[in-house]
Amino acid sequence: MISNSAKYALIAVLFLGANSSEEHKILAKDLSDNTGVPKAYLSKLMQELTKKNLISSVRGPKGGFYLTDDEKNQFIIDIVTAIDGEQRIKKCILTLHKCDASHPCPLHNLVSDSKDDCLKKFEETKIKDLIEDIILGKSFLSV
Repeated sequence: MISNSAKYALIAVLFLGANSSEEHKILAKDLSDNTGVPKAYLSKLMQELTKKNLISSVRGPKGGFYLTDDEKNQFIIDIVTAIDGEQRIKKCILTLHKCDASHPCPLHNLVSDSKDDCLKKFEETKIKDLIEDIILGKSFLSV
């Protein structure tokens, strides 16, 4: 449903949200060390998210990545679509080109309601909601 790249981006954004601020930026190396995502790969993802104004970054000696309060108010779907595009999340689970409600693949009817529910939750849930759960210990990011 979502790519590994989108999963890595979400992990990195959530880590930033729980551990960074404008005063405490996180370097790509430290972000990589704490998320388990290879630094070069992570840097490309972070560059893409920065370009789309979903995270902030500063270059230089006191630079790094961080999330502003406005960025924490973004929805999960914003991160996913920034990396995967809008169509990937809606694609057939078997990645068949002609699968839809009128011409379903063998798994279409089995997963379509679940996919729709997941998509709706991604559209309704803000990054800050997940960050709060991490900070309160209701969920965790261990890699």
